[in-house]
Amino acid sequence: MPFKTLPNTLCIILAGGVGSRLHPLTADRAKPAVPFGGKYRIIDFTLTNCLHSGLRRVLVLTQYKSHSLQKHLRDGWTIFNPEISEYITSVPPQMRTGESWYSGTADAIFQNLYLLERSNAQFVLILSGDHIYRMDYAAMLLFHREQGAELTIGCMPVPLASAGSFGIMSVDDVHRIREFHEKPKNPKPLTQDPNRALASMGIYIFNTDLLIHELQSDHALGESSHDFGKDIIPGLIETHYVSAYRFGGETGRVTPDQYWRDVGTIDSYYAANMDLLAPVPPMNLYQLDWPIRTYNGQHPPARMTRGASGQAGEFVDSLLSSGTVISGGTVRHSILFSQVQVDDGAVVEDSILFDGVHVGAGAYLRRCIVDKNVQIPPGERIGFDTTTDSARFTVSEAGITVVPMGYCFLINDPDSDE
Repeated sequence: MPFKTLPNTLCIILAGGVGSRLHPLTADRAKPAVPFGGKYRIIDFTLTNCLHSGLRRVLVLTQYKSHSLQKHLRDGWTIFNPEISEYITSVPPQMRTGESWYSGTADAIFQNLYLLERSNAQFVLILSGDHIYRMDYAAMLLFHREQGAELTIGCMPVPLASAGSFGIMSVDDVHRIREFHEKPKNPKPLTQDPNRALASMGIYIFNTDLLIHELQSDHALGESSHDFGKDIIPGLIETHYVSAYRFGGETGRVTPDQYWRDVGTIDSYYAANMDLLAPVPPMNLYQLDWPIRTYNGQHPPARMTRGASGQAGEFVDSLLSSGTVISGGTVRHSILFSQVQVDDGAVVEDSILFDGVHVGAGAYLRRCIVDKNVQIPPGERIGFDTTTDSARFTVSEAGITVVPMGYCFLINDPDSDE
């Protein structure tokens, strides 16, 4: 399906969220900039979807601790030609409409209303920068046009038990949304599947004139929280044609694997990473015509060698990035980012190690996430005693231990007088 048949579209990616439930991974970076899958950042998946869908005008609205994200956009995504109106542009808060920071998803776009008005785009595609999925937005844009809709919302069935965390909708036989409730206490199940509900994915296609009008109207309401799901969408259901686009059934180029994950908590983030280690991963990163783009550092090849003891390294059911060296250590069912070193006799199991982590000889890590540039001392054990781990680190509800970026361990000095 050639993108050139579709009308002019501006893409806006919301990437300013604090991501407090991902702390401490978000202590020094925005949620979309959190590393994922051994070499990517979370936002790479949304940006890749834009790239392969033929979207060439992309605004990334940043706010919270945005330096890491902006650096990644500069290093990995300076790929379009502004001379022919192609761009991926980071847009921090500029307080054009007042003295406040972005105070909601709708407010973030309202504060940049002038960018919509000068874009001359017919449609605006609004996306979140913190979900893991592959999707051909061109197919959704075509659906929106063919439906004659004024707003189209990307949606998918979710288990009823977790549906209260989403915007939940009811849809008629012609894909028109008849009800929409943001994070309801009692989500309405699907008629054909009482165990699931139809949830919004936070993917919106607006006709530009409608979006501008609704943002202006919402801003005039002092009591509004300026959120699409809470304030804008419910009011449009009764007065405008709002359609639902089912994710995973598109006829675009990407294989419809129907994989979509909100990695908003430590446990959901960990689970999504571990999904990549399945014998047949639910999301195929190896589809040759839909590669996930990212910044790639100039590192040497990964290497596995014998340690000082002569013990050979072991690497089982894991992902290994460039510059990593396993020197007599063992890595099982884990994800190692670039320039990680695992020394003689060390064991890493069911864990995620970010760039530059060094695991000392004889150390044992299990069910851990270790952030960048942490030096794990020889013989250290993490992931075996929740009480001990909780005194030093964050431990999730599911028992995942998170060692923050640059954490310094106290080393016992046998020669010390204390």
